[in-house]
Formats: sequence, structure tokens, C-alpha cells
Amino acid sequence: MKDSRTHRAPWLALLLCFAFTALSATGALAKGQPRVPAPRGALAADELAHIAVFKAASPAVVNITALGVQRDLFSLDVQQVPRGTGTGFFWDDSGHIVTNFHVIQNASAAQVTLANQSSYKAQLVGAFPDRDLAVLKIDVPQAKLTVLPLGTSRDLQVGQKVYAIGNPFGLDQTLTTGIVSALNREIESVTRRSIRDVIQTDAAINPGNSGGPLLDSAGRLIGVNTAIYSPSGSSAGIGFAIPVDEVNRIVPRLIRDGRFVRPALGISAGPPTMRQALNLPKGVAVVAVSPGGPAERAGLRPFTRGRDGTIVAGDVLTAINDQPVNDLDDMLNALERLQPGDKVQVTLWRAGSTRRLGVMLGTASD
Repeated sequence: MKDSRTHRAPWLALLLCFAFTALSATGALAKGQPRVPAPRGALAADELAHIAVFKAASPAVVNITALGVQRDLFSLDVQQVPRGTGTGFFWDDSGHIVTNFHVIQNASAAQVTLANQSSYKAQLVGAFPDRDLAVLKIDVPQAKLTVLPLGTSRDLQVGQKVYAIGNPFGLDQTLTTGIVSALNREIESVTRRSIRDVIQTDAAINPGNSGGPLLDSAGRLIGVNTAIYSPSGSSAGIGFAIPVDEVNRIVPRLIRDGRFVRPALGISAGPPTMRQALNLPKGVAVVAVSPGGPAERAGLRPFTRGRDGTIVAGDVLTAINDQPVNDLDDMLNALERLQPGDKVQVTLWRAGSTRRLGVMLGTASD
């Protein structure tokens, strides 16, 4: 009779094999499980500041799609198609939106998309191409409106933290951070007029950011992102923003009048080459005065030609309210800060002598 242990041996070996296989599978399964995340401490103070600024400001920032008209080649149907995108932000609780003029330039219409992805057709309220600013308006419930707190640009300092929010390359609600890299820069508008006192920043600004807000660390509006300096067309660490003090001077007048009405002296300026040719001082050489206009009424005299062909000296405007005027841009910048009907003191140079006259400003039609 065989020992029963002899019969149990194969079964025992088989059970041990199964047990080993099960243990091996269990170990493999454990190795393939997702890892447990390691706990982290509190967010750093600067991270919390970034988050707070974005959460508060992003609902005020909108995506603007400029629309153009396209006619189908075969059916001749006319439809609106996207021409480009940009950024804007709510200026007030009436639905006015500030953006760059070049964002909507040559567009037949514009569509505004809010942070919650709802879209509205926009109306153009007014534009001032010389400063690359435009105001749109949408009809939207006030409950959906968030207005950025207004800051000031006159006390900005190089090195302070700034934030830019926009829609670069169509990627909406993008936050970038940086510092004020420089102040009092000068760039050229679409009309080739100089935009002065511009803020330079290294916060990444790319195509699509145009018209978006530049914010300080308190989340206040301090500028409107308008341009980049880059050989490639993308961010190279040099971006520019129109200072908010300039924006706050222009936008209310666009909302009120639908356009920016610059007061006028009623003069025509000679070309820069004229000053060099006649060895004139820095300023604006008057070559014509509007009949019955402010300058003529005040006694300004233009340069003319005598019967013998010689130049008869006229006035060179060198200052307005004691603010030096070196060229036509200076004169226009000074006038933009005034209103039709304001009385100003102009400083004039004529044939080596200087005098001051009071002039009451008119409108561009004067």
C-alpha cells in the first residue's frame, strides 16, 4: 500500500505553483498602479498674486473677431468671414469696449466673445487712429459685465510688476507677466503719427494681444497693449502699451462725440526741410492761415513770397502755454490736450524777435 503522502506531493507542488503565480501577479499589479501624489505646501506669495489678478481681471477681457465681406465666386452670395482677431476690455458698465484701432481697421463688422464664450455683435462707437484707439459697444446684461479698476501711468516706475491678458494667436484668456522695462518710448501709429510716452514691457505680447489690458500688481488698468518689436513677428521681450492716462483722455471723448475732435489754430505748417533751408529755429513754420480763423484773428502771419521772389518772414510757433513745440507732432500733441474754445498763449519767433499772443482755439473746420 502506497503512502498517502506520495499521492499528495504532486498536488502540493501544483498548489505552490499557483500560489507563486498569484503572488507574482499581485506584485506586478502593484507595480502598475498610479502613484500617489505627494502633498505640497501652500502656494508662494507671488503665485497667489498672479492667480488673484487673473481671476479678478479676466472676466473683463474679451476676444474681438474682425469680420470682412466675401462674395462666393459661383453663387455670388455675400457672407461675413473672419479677417483677424484681437483683444479688448470693458471700459464701463454700459458695454463700451476699448481696443486698438488696427484690430478693427478695414473691417465691415466685429464680433465680441466674452470670457464665458457668449458672443455678441459689436457696434463701432468711435476711433482715433492717431493714437491707435477705438471704442466698440455691445448690448449685454450688466450682470455679465466686469469693469477693470482704473490706474494711472504717470507714476509708473521701471522694474515694477505688470500683467498682460489677451488672445495671442486666437488662444483666449492668456496671462503673461513681466515688468515695466522702460518708460517714455515712442512708436508710430497707423497714420504714421508718433505715439509718445509709451510703456515698454517684457510681458509676452504676441499677435492677438493687441487691444488687451496691461495691469499693475493691484490689478488696475495702466495701459493698452498695442505693439511688439520683433523681427519674427512674435514676442521677443519688447512690447509696448499706450499709457492709461492717454487712454482716459481720449476714450471719454470718443464715447461722447463718436470721434476725437482736435482743437485748431487755423494754420498750415511748412515741411521740415523749410526750417533747414531758411535756418529757422525749432518749431512750426506758418505757411498759411485760415481766413477768419483763430490764428488770423490773433494776428499770426504766414511766410510768403514777395513780388521779387524773396521770402517774406512769417511766424514760427515755438511754444503753446510755455510747452516747447519743436515740430508739427509736438503742436498736435499739445492741442489734443485742449478743447475748442480754450484760450492759449502761443510763443512766436519772427525774423529774430520773439513775442507771445493769446489765441482762442477753434475746431478743425475753422
